Amino acid sequence: MLAHLPILQVIVPLMAAPLCWFLDRSRLVWLFALLVSGFSCLTSIALLQQVMSSGTILYQLGGWDAPWGIEYRIDELNALLLLIISTISTIVLFAAQTSLQKELPKERHTLFYSLYLLSLTGMFGIVATGDLFNVFVFLEISSLSGYALIALGKDRRALWAAYQYLIMGTIGATFILIGIGLLYQMTGTLNMDDLANRLPEVDQTRTVFAAFAFLIVGVCLKLALFPLHLWLPNAYAYAPSIVTAFLAATATKVAVYLLIRFTYTIFGIELSFSILPLQNLFMVLGLVGIFAASTAAIYKTNVKHIFAYSSIAQVGYMIIGYAINTPTGLMATLLHLFNHALMKSALFLALGAVMYRIGSVQLSQFQGLGRQMPLTMAAIVVGGLSLIGVPLTVGFISKWYLLIAAVEAGMWPVAVLVLLGSLLAVLYIWRIVEIAYFKPPVPGREPVKEAPWTFLVPIWVLVLANIYFGIDTRLSVQVAQAASQSLFGINP
Repeated sequence: MLAHLPILQVIVPLMAAPLCWFLDRSRLVWLFALLVSGFSCLTSIALLQQVMSSGTILYQLGGWDAPWGIEYRIDELNALLLLIISTISTIVLFAAQTSLQKELPKERHTLFYSLYLLSLTGMFGIVATGDLFNVFVFLEISSLSGYALIALGKDRRALWAAYQYLIMGTIGATFILIGIGLLYQMTGTLNMDDLANRLPEVDQTRTVFAAFAFLIVGVCLKLALFPLHLWLPNAYAYAPSIVTAFLAATATKVAVYLLIRFTYTIFGIELSFSILPLQNLFMVLGLVGIFAASTAAIYKTNVKHIFAYSSIAQVGYMIIGYAINTPTGLMATLLHLFNHALMKSALFLALGAVMYRIGSVQLSQFQGLGRQMPLTMAAIVVGGLSLIGVPLTVGFISKWYLLIAAVEAGMWPVAVLVLLGSLLAVLYIWRIVEIAYFKPPVPGREPVKEAPWTFLVPIWVLVLANIYFGIDTRLSVQVAQAASQSLFGINP
């Protein structure tokens, strides 16, 4: 059983997705999806323990050795991503049954859980596989189910948001497929490890440069890196609350994983950062993204939009760590992957609770909620402090290592700009706090009750995780450091 964990991680949610249709009761389907996600979470924990103690896990599908057969390859980087995706998925699903009662007609609940499990399968597959074409297949599974999940939003603008995401996502996926095809043409292999060994013979050809460009642009579209971010704000704002909480914490993280995997594992550090000017390009885009998205967030009146633009800014921080191109910089990026997933899932789940009670997430409707929904608003405040990077929260740990990396690399201006970007976050978080705590309740509105416990439990699990991993950083720092050193070829 333990030997088959890499494939079970992917195959169980894939097989479970169609089985949802045989369970016609909403609560039964929810419990089934929750059990499947919980199993995936336990599997990812077991895989992480195995990788940290014994090293990289190789799994050949059907007994066919690589490069002829498809290989699943789990190292520290994969294991960290699998843990993030499965844990967030399970915690968010806990609140799904309650949230969907208000946001989705009952007859669509089965469709929702089936699509959710397919999206989960796609993300697991992208992260676990060691085969490039397999990456594309799973990318399509997760993307198509993601578009459909966003389109389920009750606001009609959800359809337009899903359509925008579909167009941009399809362009990104096409670019990735073209890049994979060009690499296959030059090397005759799709196995990532084999590809990395064969590429040095042909890496100065224009075809390989073209493949590199297609792959990087395609991944950056999926990543919502500024200025390729236009699909993200509306997708997050108009999707059902559970979908937003899940995708905000996982989808862009998987794209960051692909960027790291392509540049460090397949093309190699020398080609990616020395021969091609990737470092300067990404540094500029990351910094501009932080300031442009944070400034846009300050002027938004829909709180989901505020946190959606905040997500674009947080991607900027991840890209800066990546662009510094040192083990500490990459470690800061991986830490922020982990920490941002905790922040955003907590914040968007809390917004789901507000949506459940008052049917809106417009900033003007937050008046007086600090007193009427104290636990929910406290969760938003703690999540906001984490976004800013206040000590004793996970946001501080990410920013701290990012500053260390910038200073070590002699990039003092970058360190200063990272700190200034954090100050912009204070402004948009303060707008929410001011209206919720210092304004009287909306006139004529009935007294608002606190969120139900089915919302509060997962919200506060995530909020407490924001604080716990901001104090005890052994797990996150140890795994991020091991993954970073592995990618740089440093033996611990």
